[in-house]
Amino acid sequence: MSEPFALYETRGRIAVVTLNRPDTRNAIGEHSDCTDLVAAIERANADPAISVLVLTGAGSAFSAGGNLKGMRDRNGIGPLATPADTRDNYRRGVQKIALAFAGLEIATVAAVNGHAIGLGCDIACLCDLRVASDAAKFAASFVKMGIVPGDGGAWILPRAIGYANAAEMILTGDTYSAAEAKGMGLVNRVVPADQVLDQALALAERIAVNPPRAVRLAKRLLREGQHSRLADVLELSAAFQALAHETADHKEAVEAFLDKRPPQFTGA
Repeated sequence: MSEPFALYETRGRIAVVTLNRPDTRNAIGEHSDCTDLVAAIERANADPAISVLVLTGAGSAFSAGGNLKGMRDRNGIGPLATPADTRDNYRRGVQKIALAFAGLEIATVAAVNGHAIGLGCDIACLCDLRVASDAAKFAASFVKMGIVPGDGGAWILPRAIGYANAAEMILTGDTYSAAEAKGMGLVNRVVPADQVLDQALALAERIAVNPPRAVRLAKRLLREGQHSRLADVLELSAAFQALAHETADHKEAVEAFLDKRPPQFTGA
């Protein structure tokens, strides 16, 4: 039996998920690939001991996106026999990945170790933060193949890099270097290729040292703020703050600050 597409491991309060098909540059071609990734995402989210998920790829690429051979042969996660079948195929395949990321309450960091193309680029952009190899390339190259972002990219990219930059990427299908990606806000930082995962983990650790419940509540507020009115976010913020004030970690943070000592958070 082959290894799952998404390998899962924990490092303290950090879950590391690795896309594990280096022979195909971590292309996503089968429904089992989608299922494995969704399962890993949901596993991390369901674990109260986890505050951050770091997503990376095995081998030389983060993810080459969809599998073109599967598209040609009309099997896997793309086109099937009829348009109706194809529509359903997208809804029960790659779109489940986008919905799983949207439902996360933990923070996410993409360690983009290599090329992130098409679906691979959109998956990286579903993460809150992105650390990229200086050799990485990014493209929303769907139009180059005569198709559109069936994975939700038209929603994902504008929220990550703004409408104008997203329109340029999606409508041209061009490929961008890591430096260009940083210039348009697609990545937070660019680092040498051999430091990508270490730097992503270091960033994740800066998040994970904070009280876990506060991190989850803050992440949910950030997500809600992307599509809600200010008045609605204010109401939700007041409700979340009322919960946060009653946590043991909040009390510990205040006491530690006043006592001038490092806090000891327990997640309670």
